Amino acid sequence: MVKAKPTLGNIVRHIRNSNGWTLAEMSQHVAIPLSTLAKVEKGHLTLTYDKLLDLSDKLGMSLSDFLNASPSPTPAKGMARRSVGKGTTNVLTVETKNYDYRYLCTELRGKIMIPLLSRARAKTMEEFGELLRHPGEEFVFVLTGAIEVHSEFYDPITLHAGEYIYLDSEMAHGYIVTDGFEEATVLAVCASAAANLQQELISHARAEAPDSDPEQPKVAKLPVQKKTSAKGKRRAGVA
Repeated sequence: MVKAKPTLGNIVRHIRNSNGWTLAEMSQHVAIPLSTLAKVEKGHLTLTYDKLLDLSDKLGMSLSDFLNASPSPTPAKGMARRSVGKGTTNVLTVETKNYDYRYLCTELRGKIMIPLLSRARAKTMEEFGELLRHPGEEFVFVLTGAIEVHSEFYDPITLHAGEYIYLDSEMAHGYIVTDGFEEATVLAVCASAAANLQQELISHARAEAPDSDPEQPKVAKLPVQKKTSAKGKRRAGVA
């Protein structure tokens, strides 16, 4: 079988992940607009020879080294991988302005699915800020409270405990708390064919919370479902 050649998008993503950069950080480092770099990673745009030379030079690499910088082959999957734990212990916690992320099963490398518990706090889209996007798709199941899902191409939709949504993660999206709840908790499962998805998600979270330490696991309590009075009812957000 002939081995498939790596695409330009895969090479750029691999170099970015190897340096622990977000898309925005790499954009600043190589002086390429964020939107252009995102299209290159997704395979929606290519670069001319001159721009490839300039890109490799800004990365401190020869063009040959750049074009040969591709992820190592995915190791054969074992037949007995598993991870057992609790949602309140042995988790990797990253706290951001809008969410508290708790990454589960972090000891398993090269996962296709990235499970996490997320606590949402933002009350309005003004408080939430710019919608987020990342590679792959995601499934979100509301455990407590209620969220309002905002996305790039659809009208907002409200989900209560026991309800769920499946969406394209590359479409800009965000979740805010609603229906008078102070916060909401969701179980999210992100999936992508891209390598190092977990590292990329954590990099995005790190960009939202520059003062947090994603390498230090924390023990976090599950939020208590609280409801406010009708007078004090406000819309809140989760991402």
